Amino acid sequence: MKLDAKSTIEAGKAILGIEFGSTRIKAVLIDEENKPIAQGSHEWENQLVDGLWTYSIEAIWYGLQDCYADLRANVKKQYDTEIEILAAIGISAMMHGYMAFDKNEEILVPFRTWRNTNTAKAAAELSKLFVYNIPLRWSISHLYEAILDNEEHVKDIDYLTTLAGFVHWQITGNKVLGIGDASGMLPVDPNTKNYSADMVEKFNRLIAPKGFEWQLLDILPKILPAGENAGFLTAEGAKKLDVSGHLKPGIPVCPPEGDAGTGMVATNAVKQRTGNVSAGTSSFSMIVLEKELSQPYEMIDMVTTPDGSLVAMVHCNNCTSDLNAWVGLFKEYQELLGIPVDMNEIYGKLYNNALKGDADCGGLISYNYISGEPVTGLAEGRPMFVRSANDKFNLANFMRTHLYASVGVLKIGNDILFKEEKVSVDRITGHGGLFKTKGVGQRILAAAINSPISVMETAGEGGAWGIALLGSYLVNNTKKQSLADFLDETVFAGDAGFEVSPTPEDVAGFNTYIEKYKAGLAIEEAAVRCKK
Repeated sequence: MKLDAKSTIEAGKAILGIEFGSTRIKAVLIDEENKPIAQGSHEWENQLVDGLWTYSIEAIWYGLQDCYADLRANVKKQYDTEIEILAAIGISAMMHGYMAFDKNEEILVPFRTWRNTNTAKAAAELSKLFVYNIPLRWSISHLYEAILDNEEHVKDIDYLTTLAGFVHWQITGNKVLGIGDASGMLPVDPNTKNYSADMVEKFNRLIAPKGFEWQLLDILPKILPAGENAGFLTAEGAKKLDVSGHLKPGIPVCPPEGDAGTGMVATNAVKQRTGNVSAGTSSFSMIVLEKELSQPYEMIDMVTTPDGSLVAMVHCNNCTSDLNAWVGLFKEYQELLGIPVDMNEIYGKLYNNALKGDADCGGLISYNYISGEPVTGLAEGRPMFVRSANDKFNLANFMRTHLYASVGVLKIGNDILFKEEKVSVDRITGHGGLFKTKGVGQRILAAAINSPISVMETAGEGGAWGIALLGSYLVNNTKKQSLADFLDETVFAGDAGFEVSPTPEDVAGFNTYIEKYKAGLAIEEAAVRCKK
C-alpha cells in the first residue's frame, strides 16, 4: 500500500539527497515512488583567497546544516512532522578540485575548487605522460601542480578527496567515492572499475625522486559503483547534518557522487548510447560510450557514469549569458514604450520567431564568449555580433544566430564524437534554461548535433534528486537490476519526455553556419588581443 508523504516520512521510508552546487546547496526528500516530497536550500559563493577559488570548511558545514534546517522547516510546514529516520542518504557535489588532509584529519591548504586554472603545466605534462586528456580541474592536476610548485604541505598528505567525498567521510567515517566522481580525480579503467593501474604506476615513478612517504593509491578514496554499501550515518555525522538532534544514526549512505553523475541519473542517461546536454550559463554534453575513443582529444574529457560506463564530456564555458543580455535589451525597449514586461512572453516570442529565420541565419554570426572558451582555444572572451552588408539582417535571423551561438562550441566538440569517432546515440536528453521555451532550444540543439533531443519535466529537479535516486537504488533495488534498468523501469517507467527530431534543412543550415563561425574565430582572437 502506498503511503502518503507524511506517513512515508514518519515511517522512515523517505530518502534524502543533498548536492553542493557552485552557488546553491540543495536537499531533496523523495518518497518510495522516487517522487520529490520536500526540499531545502542554502545559497553560497566561492571566495578568492591567495589567488585561488575556495569554500572554507566552516562554509561547507554551515551551508549543509542550513540547507538541512531549511528542509526540516519545509517538512514541518507541509506535513507537520519531524524527520527522525530515513531509508537512505546520498551526498553529491561539484566534481574535481583538491581537498588534502593530514593524519590528524586537518585540511592542509584551503579547498581548491574545479574553477581554478593554475594547473596548466601539470595538466599538460600528465596528459603527455598518460597519453590521455587530463583537464586542468581534475584532482591529479591539482596534486601534481602542488608538487611542481614545491608546496610544503604535499609531504604531509594522508588523504586526498573531492567535496562530496569529504562530506561523506565526515558523516560515515568511510574514505570512499562513487566511480563517477573518482573518474574526475584520476582516469578509471572501465574494465577493472578502478583507477588506471598504468597511470598510477607512471605517476608513482614520476614523483619517486621527491621521496614522499606515500604513493598515489595510499591517499586516494576507495572506488565504489552505484548500489554498493558506502557506510552508515554515524552519531557524530547525524549531529553534523542535523544540529537540532532529531535525526538518528544508522541510516545507509550511498556512494558519494559528482554533479555530472547525478545529472546523468536525473535525465535517465546512464545507459550506453544515451546522453544528456545541460545548457544554461555554461553548457556540457555527456555521451555514454560503447567503447573507448580511438585517441585522446584535448576538448573531450573522459569520465564515467555512476555504474562505471565510459562517458565523453564536452564542457563549454559559455552558453546563454550573451543571449540573455540581448533579450534584456528588448526588455528595455519594451519598458521604454511603456508596455508591461513579462519575461516569459518576451523569451517565448523572440525564441519562436527565431524559427522563422533562415536555416543558416542569413550569414549572421554571433560569438557568445563572456569568458574564455578552451574548446576553441580562447583564453579570454569578447562577446561579438558579426555581419556583412549583404547578409540578411532581420529579427528572426538575429535571434537565431544567438541561439546557434549558445550551442555552437558544443557542436564543434560533439562533431568529433559523431563524425570522426562514429559514436552512435539512441537518445539525448536536454535540461537547463535553454529549453524553458518549449520546443525551440530542442530544435536548435537537434540541428547542431543531428540527433533527436528529449526534454523531461523531471529533469528540472536536478542533481539533488539524482543523488536521492542513487540512494533509492541502494536500498530499493529489490530486483537486483542494473542502474540503467532501475532508472528505465522503476523511476522513469518508460517516460522518454517530449522529443524533437532534427530536420535536414536545419542540419544543413547549422553546418553552413558553423563553418562560417569557425572561419571567423580569427576576428574573436583579434578582439581578445585588443585589451580594453
